[in-house]
Amino acid sequence: MTEWTTIAEAARAVLLAAEPRDKVRVARAAARAWRANRLEHLFDVAMPDRPSRPQRPELLSAARMPKRGKGGSERGRTAMLHALAHIEFGAIDLAFDMAGRFGALFPRAFVDDWISVGADEAIHFALLDRRLRAVGSSYGALPAHDGLWEAAEATAHDPLARLALVPMVLEARGLDVTPATVARFQAAGDFRAAAILNRIYTDEIRHVAAGTKWFQSACESQGLAAVSEWQRLVALHFRGSLKPPFNDSARGEAGLSRDYYVGLAAAGDV
Repeated sequence: MTEWTTIAEAARAVLLAAEPRDKVRVARAAARAWRANRLEHLFDVAMPDRPSRPQRPELLSAARMPKRGKGGSERGRTAMLHALAHIEFGAIDLAFDMAGRFGALFPRAFVDDWISVGADEAIHFALLDRRLRAVGSSYGALPAHDGLWEAAEATAHDPLARLALVPMVLEARGLDVTPATVARFQAAGDFRAAAILNRIYTDEIRHVAAGTKWFQSACESQGLAAVSEWQRLVALHFRGSLKPPFNDSARGEAGLSRDYYVGLAAAGDV
């Protein structure tokens, strides 16, 4: 890791680290090096088309994924923890890819934000993986889906589309569903898992805020109306649908106002 001289080299190293412990270690080292001003704000290497992945978990299409239920049983809660760990594992790559792929198009503060997000995601994954081990499982023990990186591939050449889809749709969805998930773990007496999810929830508000801020800034610099451009990009690139109920309070705290998403959800245009 000492051979890194630029932020692009460090971001690429994170994406190419396959094993979970290696990816977490490299992500945290890259974040430390950036914060210590040991890396140039230079984009001299390209990001890979796909990040490296461990042999397990087996990646399935969303249609082939087994149902994990509502988390009422111990098995269901373990499956939920595994699914969340997989999301956070993929989110490490999404954050460093955002910095390394699009950083040259934005001010230095853009890289500051996404490296910080990537460091958060690495911690989130490590906490969830540790909790999985504490309940007798581990990351990779169950199949997982590849939907997050499919969204990255669909937006690989458009920073506005990437910002619109990843933080402002996918991470914002986490704000909607996490409080109920926390309540289920609390009801089952797993207060450690609930505390981890509460930490993730708080951090994700900042992540959605970063995405919204940079999306709005880029739209303003290009003379675009942010709300209508976001709706156009989501309709163009997002395969799913925007499903209520929405956590308007948390979304609003992140700067993602109802103007963005309620019209699309109500119209069913996504």
